[in-house]
Amino acid sequence: MLNGLWLGFFLIATVAALARWLLGGDPAVFAALVESLFAMARLSVEVMVLLFGTLTLWLGFLRIAEKAGLVDLLARMLGPLFRRLMPEVPPGHPALGLITLNFAANGLGLDNAATPIGLKAMRALQELNPSSTVASNAQILFLVLNASSLTLLPVSIFMYRVQQGAEDPTLVFLPILLATSASTLAGLLSVALMQRLRLWDPVVLAYLIPGALLLGAFMALLASLSATALATLSSLLGNLTLFGLIVAFVGIGALRKVPVYESFVEGAREGFDVAKSLLPYLVAMLCAVGVLRASGALEFGLDGIRWLVDVVGLDTRFVDALPTALVKPFSGSAARAMLIETMQNHGVDSFPALVAATVQGSTETTFYVLAVYFGAVGIQRVRHAVGCALLADLAGVVAAIFVCYWFFG
Repeated sequence: MLNGLWLGFFLIATVAALARWLLGGDPAVFAALVESLFAMARLSVEVMVLLFGTLTLWLGFLRIAEKAGLVDLLARMLGPLFRRLMPEVPPGHPALGLITLNFAANGLGLDNAATPIGLKAMRALQELNPSSTVASNAQILFLVLNASSLTLLPVSIFMYRVQQGAEDPTLVFLPILLATSASTLAGLLSVALMQRLRLWDPVVLAYLIPGALLLGAFMALLASLSATALATLSSLLGNLTLFGLIVAFVGIGALRKVPVYESFVEGAREGFDVAKSLLPYLVAMLCAVGVLRASGALEFGLDGIRWLVDVVGLDTRFVDALPTALVKPFSGSAARAMLIETMQNHGVDSFPALVAATVQGSTETTFYVLAVYFGAVGIQRVRHAVGCALLADLAGVVAAIFVCYWFFG
């Protein structure tokens, strides 16, 4: 799928460039295409310089959190909830522990730890699956919640904003938190409806009601603030949360006799290796997006959508953020390239760039997640998994747009 998407970008750019030359009399378009290739290759390296530092720093602190047992603690806290949401999984089955570990790791931004844990969880769930090719209810719920992209610390989004010169990288912290909550809730409710899960179970309600009340009270507080106050609060909470967690990781690690310096270096070394492996993918996608815009094809498509939005009388400023939203279900690297390109083209703190950053932080590469996790256990019929996961993605995109109008509109 990623191969076809990347090839499609170049084919569409070629057709658009030929049309501008043969029909529009603009031979300079080919010079623009070549220039965009070199410009995007240079930008990829500039992004990687900061990516090396950010991943090295953050994975170092997260390794301390792992060794301090914080991920295990979160897993124990979530265990009773997943036992109710997955009734076909026997109490005490290893799959429940792996599932809670996976979500705890995702919430903390431990992507490298979350993926192998998630694959182990899928294999454990497959042991309980009576079919070798049809997804079970538990597997579908696990995958949809994974694809809803619930994350508490969108560090990568902050990093891209820093790289593009944002004065306050954490400005989008609260918008992402609200939008990702909406996508996760939509995913959970859609699966619960399809599988007739008992969300009114006392244990489930004990988790959901306090969370809903806290979120509702928080949103009521936000509704009473001005746009300037909202932006200030988002910045304050984002920075406090980020630095507070780092202090907590180091402090708890020290109290539990974790060798914090050695653990940090161990995690940082892994971050360096991860960042190094990302450069070829970043160059490939940024260059493809660059020629797509230089050919005029991207702007042509956005103009069409903008016209339709204007016809129905809506504000069209969010349209320039749609490329990130449209490609995110297919490819994380393509969406990342679209985000960076939007920041470059419109400004890092422009409304489209803020919406694109919020969308990137509150949605997931749905088809990639489904393909990897189901493919790992040989599942061919995924039943309602795709529909529910895409609904969660759509909820995240819509919520991101509305929240950004609320915060920055």
